[in-house]
Amino acid sequence: MPLTDHDLNALRKITSPSVANASETFKVRSRSLGFMSSEIRALFPELGPMVGYAVTALIRAEPEPQEGHRASIFGWWDYILSLPAPRVVVHDLDDPRGQGAQWGEVQANIHRALGCVGVITDGSVRDLDEVRALGFQFAAAHVSVSHAWVHLVDFGLPVKVGGLWVQPGDLLHFDQHGVVSIPPEIAAQIPDAVAKVEASERRIIQTCQASDFSAEKLKALYREIRPGTY
Repeated sequence: MPLTDHDLNALRKITSPSVANASETFKVRSRSLGFMSSEIRALFPELGPMVGYAVTALIRAEPEPQEGHRASIFGWWDYILSLPAPRVVVHDLDDPRGQGAQWGEVQANIHRALGCVGVITDGSVRDLDEVRALGFQFAAAHVSVSHAWVHLVDFGLPVKVGGLWVQPGDLLHFDQHGVVSIPPEIAAQIPDAVAKVEASERRIIQTCQASDFSAEKLKALYREIRPGTY
């Protein structure tokens, strides 16, 4: 079930590292899972964190499209509208990736009109100034001057981007730090979990910045708020 506007707005006020930290407290997956590799991160950090449901696609740019190997653009648009908003587009089949840019000013305007807030891709993007001004986010691994032979191959399938398998409809959170998925069963609870984690972190920071700091005080605090073997 899609999140409420209230829940989505709360997630937009949180950084992706904070989302990752909060997710760990629920122990629903390994700490080494649920996020994309570091080459994929938002190119326009001033836009702040964004969140949306994944609409997945596969593209190629290096080879010229062959007859029967090109997906329907109109079908793609209809598919986007079939998933909950806000939406983020995820995909690149080229090897090496980034041979040509699917995403630029025109596609950003089209997909913004279709309820998308940004693109997450291991492929290329371009027209950075125009897209930034639009308020549409690019989280990408490459920037390219050309679209080459870029074309849509398929959509609505699981895709692996930045080492993370993304299913259609997955909830993704991204900013200048990177991209993290949010398990649906904990999504509405993430803001409260972030507040608890940050409260503990503030105590550590205050202790470190205090004029009477000592390593023994820090150790005592760690034993209190992070029980374990030290």
